[in-house]
Amino acid sequence: MTIKFLIPVALMLPAAGVAYAPQDEIGYSKGALGTDALMKGDNERALQQILTSKAEADDPARLINLGRVYARMGRKTDAINAFQAAIDSREHFDVMLSDGRVMDSREVARLSLRKLQLSVVAR
Repeated sequence: MTIKFLIPVALMLPAAGVAYAPQDEIGYSKGALGTDALMKGDNERALQQILTSKAEADDPARLINLGRVYARMGRKTDAINAFQAAIDSREHFDVMLSDGRVMDSREVARLSLRKLQLSVVAR
């Protein structure tokens, strides 16, 4: 099993108190996915890092974190589009969540999309 990147659980699921794991972007150059900036709540920096990274535009890891940034910034349509693109991507791989669980990138994107849609309905 190849682990491609680590996504902070607190960003994807409603889990609280999840410890930050320092190996935030396995298989990517540091900052390429904006994970550290996301963990620190620096959405502008995370967005800038993701948009300027060398990761492919259709890379599921990039798209998932891009969706998280957009959701945090209130850009719901952009977030939905990013999560859906990760789900629809031809490429998918296992990702490690910061709590140690391993999931397929498509499932992470589906859960993130579902959480976003539920937050929109709840308003």
